[in-house]
Parts: sequence; C-alpha cells; structure tokens
Amino acid sequence: MSDLPRKAVTRTAKLATLPLGFAGRATWGLGKRIGGKSAEIVARELQQRTADQLFKVLGELKGGAMKFGQALSVFESALPEEIAGPYRAALTKLQEAAPPMPTRTVHAVLAERLGEEWRELFLEFEDKPSAAASIGQVHRAVWHDGREVAVKVQYPGAGEALLSDLTQLSRFARLLGPLVPGMDIKPLITELRDRVSEELDYALEAEAQREHAAEFADDPDVVVPDVVHQGDQVLVTEWIDGTPLAEVISDGTPGERDRAGQLLARFLFSGPARTGLLHADPHPGNFRLLPAADAGEEDDGSGGELRLGVLDFGTVDRLSGGLPDTIGEALRMALEGDAQGVYDLLRGEGFVKESIDLDPDGVLEYLLPIIEPAVVEEFTFTRGWMRTQAARIADPRSPANQLGKQLNLPPSYLLIHRVTLSTIGVLCQLGATVRLRGELEAWLPGFLPEPEDGEEVLSPPVGVEPALDRSDVDA
Repeated sequence: MSDLPRKAVTRTAKLATLPLGFAGRATWGLGKRIGGKSAEIVARELQQRTADQLFKVLGELKGGAMKFGQALSVFESALPEEIAGPYRAALTKLQEAAPPMPTRTVHAVLAERLGEEWRELFLEFEDKPSAAASIGQVHRAVWHDGREVAVKVQYPGAGEALLSDLTQLSRFARLLGPLVPGMDIKPLITELRDRVSEELDYALEAEAQREHAAEFADDPDVVVPDVVHQGDQVLVTEWIDGTPLAEVISDGTPGERDRAGQLLARFLFSGPARTGLLHADPHPGNFRLLPAADAGEEDDGSGGELRLGVLDFGTVDRLSGGLPDTIGEALRMALEGDAQGVYDLLRGEGFVKESIDLDPDGVLEYLLPIIEPAVVEEFTFTRGWMRTQAARIADPRSPANQLGKQLNLPPSYLLIHRVTLSTIGVLCQLGATVRLRGELEAWLPGFLPEPEDGEEVLSPPVGVEPALDRSDVDA
C-alpha cells in the first residue's frame, strides 16, 4: 500500500487547508497588529508562514499539487520583490526536493515491477532518494555492469493523485492567483491536467530520452543521459553529476550564470530542430551544470567550458518539423517593423480570431517590448525586466492588457508558449547575459529570410552550430 495519500477525499481535505490557512493566518496577523507589531513586520511574517504551508501541503501530496507548485516556481521572477522574497525559497524547494517516499514502499514497487530478485540487477542501491519530484523519486545506484545509474520510481497511485489534485486545485484558482499576479491560474492547471497521462507513461519518456541521448551523444555543450532499463513505473538511466541549476541561481558566479543561460537557450531552440521533440518541463530541477568533457581543462571562471545536463523527458511536445516557421517569421517581421505582415500571419494561424478586428500597429506595439532580447546581439535577463513585462500586461488600465485579452492561443501552441515563458523565467532567475539572437538565427525556422537566387547565406555566429536542413529532421 502506498504512503502517498490516494483517496480523493483525503487529498481534497489537505488541499482545503490552503484557503483555510490563508484565512487563519489573516486572523493571526490581526491579533499581532493589536498586540503592537507594525503592519510591515506582520505582513512579512504572514507571507513567510503562507510560503511554509504552501511547500508543506504541496510537497506532502506530491502528484498534481506539487507539479502545480513547480510550474509556479519558474514564474517567481515576475512577482514584485516584496511578495517574491518570502515565497521564493519555498517555491524553489519544489524544484529540487520533496518529502521522500518510505523505503518500504520503494522496495515494494521495485519487487513488483522488476521482480522479487530486483537487488541482483544492482551492485549497489541507495535507499535514501537523491531527488523527489511530482510523480516519482530518484535513487542513485550502480547497475550490474558497473555503470552508475539513476533509478526513477513512480509513486503508487500517482496517476489518480495527479488528476484529483489538479481538479481540486482548479476550484481554488482564485485564492491561489495572488501568488502570481497577472497570470490566469485556471488555464495553467487545465493544461497541466491535459498532459499528465503522458508523464505517467515511462515507455514514452524512455523513447523521448533515447532520441535526445542519441542526437546529443557527441555534443560539446549538452549532455543527455541514456536509458539503461525501462519498465512499468520504473525507469533506469545513466547517472550524471553536476551542480543543480537551482544552486547556480542562488550561488553561481556570473560566468556560470551566463554559460547556463546560453546553453539553456541553445537547448530550447536546437532540441526541436535536431530531434523533432520539445523538452516541455524546463524548471531548474531538470538541469545540471557539468564540467567540460576534457577534465584536464580547468575553467577560467568565465564558465565557457561548462556543459548543460538535461534530465526528465516525461513531458515533450512532438514537433516533426521542429518549431513552427510561423514563430520565426512573425518574430522577423516584428523586428523589421512590418505590422501588417505580423498581423496577417497571426490571424492566419488563429492567434487573432476571425470575429476580432485589431489594429496591426497596436499588436506590434504590444509585442515589441516582449521580443526585446532578440533585438540586440546579447541581452541580460533580469527579474526587474520580467516584472516590468508582467506588470505592463497585467495592469487592467493598460492598452497591453486590453489587447492581450483579445488574442487567442491555438491549442497546438500551448506547450511551446508555456516552455518559452518558463525558460525566460529561468533566464531571469539566473540573471544571465545571453546571445539569444545568434541562437534564433541558427535554429529557429523562418527567422532568417529565405536567400534569393545568388544571394550568400549568412553564417551563424561563432560558437553556434548551424540549423539542420529540414529534410534531415523529417527523415
């Protein structure tokens, strides 16, 4: 029997402590005010208690509740600093760890899925998990052939828990909204719910990870561990060491931050072009910063020799031809100031519904601040920039807010949109200076204009590999 709370009534009761807790802490704060404490001190203590309870409830439940918390954590860059501070530590915890599953439960799952003699498959197996996430936890081990491996064990009842949590959380969307002002929480929860069935299928995850591992096998910048063994509710992959991206965010040097940001952007845009798959869970817990392949070369502090390790391929978007040409074409037209061209393209793709008429110049004005990182050769992503963008779109008095409400997001772009925003959120957490334009020129279909007959094709910037021919991807 699993120690993960499985019955909907039990999990709903735990989730109900969130809104009840908010109300209780408000009463507690009023008492402190009457007792003489200043409003500022009380507010800070109140926020800290709220953050602590959020982590406790979502972490204990794991499942969809924790998945929701991880999704929120990459958006903390958009929060006003006075609100973000108390929540940042609690939300970041959800990216790397959670209360672990008891050892007896782990052993029971392994015996059921790998056989009663499961220990013979390993030379060593660490009972203490090295990481715990939304639907499973990871144990470090040594495979019977001597390879160091990561053993991902799915929580029993995780599927029921995911769907139940996300259904219940949608009912509390209004109460959870203040965690990320300006974001409509309910569609985020709905989208997460629509994707959980794929994440529960370790066969699909193994297939996606194998494809990435094969494609990036000799890549000097990106490391993807290969799959060693896959079974129902158990996935064994090669182990990779490295510094978790959450630690780079909190304690990394400027060189490490910039290098991590550059490689994160490169992986975001090169992955679909090279594999036809988009890694769709870009929270910091799924990335590591690794030493150079040649251990004899010491990093000079600039971070230039470091590589990016990528984990967890449970959620991917299947894009057989890479990212849609529409994205690159619209971005190029926007940078060229072609308001009508951008508008026609967006309408043709369904971003502007047939029943809606918008001013093309207004649409371009809405987009230009968002695409600022693509205008210059290099751009420094900051929490301040992210907060400015979020505030501009969230302010009900602003033209951007009014226009944004009239735009539509076609279903085929849902994951692409979420991954792009989440990656930008992580880049802002890193405070990284990134040569984003070079990555777009190298990997984003449609961003560079098609060369005319006899026209020389521009080479990508130094250090950026050219995009593959489209026929190579489709083949």
